[in-house]
Order: sequence, then C-alpha cells, then structure tokens
Amino acid sequence: MGQQWPAGEIAQLILEGFDNYREHFRQITDGAQARFEQAQWQEAQQASAARISLYEEKVAETREMLHRRIGEPLLEVGQWPLVKSAYIALIDLRFDDELAETWFNSIFCSLFSHDLISDGCMFIHTTRPSLRGHPASAQIRSYRPDGDLAGALLAIFEDYRFGVPYADLPGDVQRLEARLRQNLPDWVCKDPELCIELFSSVLYRNKGAYLIGRLYTRDEQWPLAIPLLHLEGRGIQADTLITDEAEVSIIFSFTRSYFMVDVAIPAEFVGFLKRILPGKHIAELYTSIGFYKHGKSEFYRALIGHLASTDDRFIMAPGVRGMVMSVFTLPGFNTVFKVIKDRFAHAKTVDRNTVIEKYRLVKRVDRVGRMADTQEFSDFRFPKAKFAPDCLAELLEVAPSTVVVEGDTVLVRHCWTERRMTPLNLYLENASETQVREALEDYGLAIKQLAAANIFPGDMLLKNFGVTRHGRVVFYDYDEICFLTEVNFRRIPPPRFPEDEMSSEPWYLVGPMDVFPEEFPPFLFADIGQRRLFGQLHGELYDADYWKGLQEAIRAGKVIDVFPYRRKSCAA
Repeated sequence: MGQQWPAGEIAQLILEGFDNYREHFRQITDGAQARFEQAQWQEAQQASAARISLYEEKVAETREMLHRRIGEPLLEVGQWPLVKSAYIALIDLRFDDELAETWFNSIFCSLFSHDLISDGCMFIHTTRPSLRGHPASAQIRSYRPDGDLAGALLAIFEDYRFGVPYADLPGDVQRLEARLRQNLPDWVCKDPELCIELFSSVLYRNKGAYLIGRLYTRDEQWPLAIPLLHLEGRGIQADTLITDEAEVSIIFSFTRSYFMVDVAIPAEFVGFLKRILPGKHIAELYTSIGFYKHGKSEFYRALIGHLASTDDRFIMAPGVRGMVMSVFTLPGFNTVFKVIKDRFAHAKTVDRNTVIEKYRLVKRVDRVGRMADTQEFSDFRFPKAKFAPDCLAELLEVAPSTVVVEGDTVLVRHCWTERRMTPLNLYLENASETQVREALEDYGLAIKQLAAANIFPGDMLLKNFGVTRHGRVVFYDYDEICFLTEVNFRRIPPPRFPEDEMSSEPWYLVGPMDVFPEEFPPFLFADIGQRRLFGQLHGELYDADYWKGLQEAIRAGKVIDVFPYRRKSCAA
C-alpha cells in the first residue's frame, strides 16, 4: 500500500499556525491596559497597526511552513475535503472555532487560485452554530442597584480598577448618577428589578477605555457605555455615561479603529453586542474588536445570502462618476463595490499600484471616525443576471481588465467594499438650511480631525465625502490621501507684474507636494452661499499657517483627542 495522504497532518499544522497567530494577537491586545495606564498613545497607535498586519504575516508564515513540511502533496486540491473534515474534528471543542474556520479559508486561498474555491474544500458556509446563546457568566458582571444608583456605580468602579487611581471617584459617581437619571425614565431608576450588566473586560482604543454593557428591566433594555480617560498627571476619569443606542452604535462605527479587548469566547461577546446594538451586522461587530478577517467572512456570507434570496441587482452607485474608481451597489444591501478603472482621467497622476497602496494604508492608520473602513476582495463571482444591463456595460467599458464575463458569470478580479453613504454633494442639494449648516460644520471638522491625525485627504471635493445614517460626514475616496507631514503648505506669492494676475498659468513654481489653501474656496464650493458659510465656520482651513501648525504638533509627537461620542456635561 502507498503512503496515506497527510490530511490529518496538514489540518494539525494549519491549526498550529492559527494558535501562533492567536497568541501574538493576544500579546498585542493584552498590552492595551498598560499603554492606557502609562499614556503611551503613540505606542497604542503602533500596536493597532501591528495587530492589523499580523494576520497576513502569520498566514504567510504558515503557508511557507506547510510547503516545507508537506511538499507536493499539499497542492493536490482534490484531497482537501479530507483536510477540511480532519480540521472540523480538531476545532469542534474550541471557543474560537468560527475564527479558526476563517483562518483555514485564508490558508487555502493562499495556496490555490480562487477558481478552485468550493464549499467542499473550505468553509464558504460555516459549520459552526450561529451566535451562541447568552454570554457565559464569566464574561459579564451584573449589578442590581435596587434604587441605589450611586452605590451600584461605586461598586462598578471598585471592580474596574487600573494601575493608575481614579482622579475623583466620588465626583465621577455623582456626575454619572445624574447622567443616568437624565437618560432614563424616573420609574426605571427606582425599579427594583433594574439590572446593570457589563462585559468583564475593558475595551481600549486610541486614548480611551470603555466599559460596555446594558441596563435592563423585565420589559426594556438600554445599551450602556462608560468612556474612561487618562488625565495625565491626575489619574483616570469617567468622561460620561451613554445609554442612547445611536450614540453607542457610533462608538462601534465602521469609521473607527478596532478595539483592543480580551475576549475569551468571541461569538458570545459578539452575540452580547448584537443584542444591545441590533442595528449592527455581526460582520461589523467582529471587525470592531479586531477580527476583521472573520468580519470579512461574515460579510461575504451575508452578501451571497442576500443575492440568493432577493431579486436585487447591481446598479451603478448614485453620484458623480469617479476619475479613478467605478462604484456599483445593491439597492437592498448597504454596501458599495469599488473597482479601479483601466484608464484614469488626465487630471489624475497616480497609477493603479499607488491607488491600491493608498487604500491599504487606510486599513493601518487611525481613521478617527472620519474614514470608512474597507475590505479588499479578489475574484468575486456573481451571476450575470444579478447585474442591471447598463451597470454591467459601464463596468465592462471602464474596467475590462477587472470585470470579465465568463458565460453566465461575472468575475470581478479585484474590488473594495465600503459602507454605502449619501455623497455629501447630493445630500446638500436636498438639505434644509439647518441641515446644510450642520453638514458643513461636520465636513470641516472631518477635515480638521483627519489632519490632526496626520492624514491629508488630497482631493477634498464634496463628492468624496459621504453622510452616514447618523448624520456624520465621512471621507471615502482614498486615491490621493497622504500623510499631512508630507505636504508643503504655501501661501501664493504676490504677483511680480500686473500681467501675472491675468495669466492662466501661475507665475510661481509649484512642486508635486505643494498645496495652496487660499485656493480651496472656489475649488471646494461652486455654490457661493455654501462657500461663504464654510468660510465663517472653518475659515482657518484657508490659511497655510493653520496647516503648518498642525504639522508642527504632529512632528512633536502630539496625539489628538477625538471622541466617538458627544461630550455632554455630566454636572449634577
């Protein structure tokens, strides 16, 4: 008899690679508390970027190890259903089994071309149960105020202690009790059955720490978030208390960096979050806590489920056509799909590889709530019947190297997905006077917050920003972004002669990274009224010295405070 094909050995090696990835993921995550306590904000940003890069690094390591250990039998794709079967047996008793399936998929896709993908060889459909039932008691802490809200809050802060003391714990309790009474009906605060339930681990991101959970009675529930800040030199402070579902949802937004949080059973924690934030898709919740690859798996499963169960067809996304990207969408699925055009408009000087790197950069940097997260996909295959004819015709015209018809199937060789938003220029066309003012106020804040996080959008036209369902303005077109510190902000030199002002060409040399903020008003706003209003709200953006000041702060190592919630006063 010949040697048995090594399915079990391959499955074991894949799982060992996964364990290695998970251990390094935990090490980075477990350092979040110390970074918060020691106010190591730059290190926190570096750790966030390192953890994102970790997945692909460990996939590559595992692939190379498999090649060394197994050799040629590894690439006999017809035997991989045996590997999958052996792997299922290995992960059945794990608490992170759904993540292990996604890892298996990543390894398979790193070894084989995507036209070999099948549910027999990998986990297109999960073999795991859906989100687990109620969270295990070890993962949550419960408090029953029984009419004494201050006592319950004090007990909470006694349980959630840090290596740095609270700056003013009695004051925090007093302010948060007042906020709780403002947020909830009076009868709820007195209800003897009122319960406060918090996840046992603290969630860390950027310069904040968060206690996350819910308040509930027999008949109702409210999400609960308590953001904590480290006031350097003074200690920890509870910044506010949030029970509004929309505001807690924004904390878990697709525009934010991923949380660092110790999660023993990921599916149960995501299930917990899903119950308090029912409007969030589980893909987004997995992504929000750093498991972005599994979020990608859940997104894909939701997409193919939607296509199979509806008559929805892809159409071109509304808005001004892009000069670099072609964007299409499904009306009933809250996502846009972006493919790179084969030829760019003459005004664009970037190439395809540069665009790809810009989009990948966004994954690694702090998005400060102002840039949409993206997922990168290769070799999507969709039924041709799922495309509106004019949509498919346009894609085939502008991106024939990326979008290909193969019989009854459309192959999309490469694309990014983003959350669908209303383009800001379209939003303003139909907005009331109040809405216009609020949107332009937030548009300016978005530019300022990105800049303070060392991101310069490059092309700041209204069409490159979107408005979310919560009314926030978010940047989503990345082909011209760069680090703010790479830009040379200049004032326009005075004309040498009267004829200079009449010339169609500048009378001064312009370098590739030169930017003249004085030119922004007519460039950004065709509408004179909007131009004037924006100047009143954010006129400093037209001043080169403002941008230079931000650059100096960044070079000095300053990490800005950007809060993913409205900082209402908690004064009693």
